Amino acid sequence: MPRTTTSRTVVHTVVDSPYEPLTLVAVDGVLSRVHMTGQRHRPPEESFGARDPRPFGEVIRQLDAYFDGELTEFDLPLHLEGTPFQLRVWEQLRLIPYGETRTYGELAEALGSPSASRAVGLANGKNPVSVIVPCHRVIGSGGSLTGYGGGLDRKQRLLAFESGAAAPDALF
Repeated sequence: MPRTTTSRTVVHTVVDSPYEPLTLVAVDGVLSRVHMTGQRHRPPEESFGARDPRPFGEVIRQLDAYFDGELTEFDLPLHLEGTPFQLRVWEQLRLIPYGETRTYGELAEALGSPSASRAVGLANGKNPVSVIVPCHRVIGSGGSLTGYGGGLDRKQRLLAFESGAAAPDALF
């Protein structure tokens, strides 16, 4: 039975990816979260609701196209829950083009808060929709790979894939 919270229906499914299985969670039929196995800040499984693949057809199609190298920008409705600042950061993440990176400081600048790079990093780390909201495209000021909820190895592989340096299936 789907999990209903305050008249919201929460369901999930698990799909394969070159980066291990991804758990997709929808709230009222709209994608709300994408979690990697062992991801930092991954909520407890019981918050994912019942397993039901029905709301995820387009999400899966776009993820498959992305991992096949045919899609560089996701066009999906999202149900994101966070603080107003987190929502602003996550919107900025969606503006980083495929194959490019931005620093935490550059994101803070774009948000009009140049001294907020640490807060940007914290919001980035809480991104609930990994891969689709591309938090992996954010790097440290010196170009270093800093922090990633899915692990630095996955971040490095995603960036290598997007830069054309490696195919996703060659990364494991």
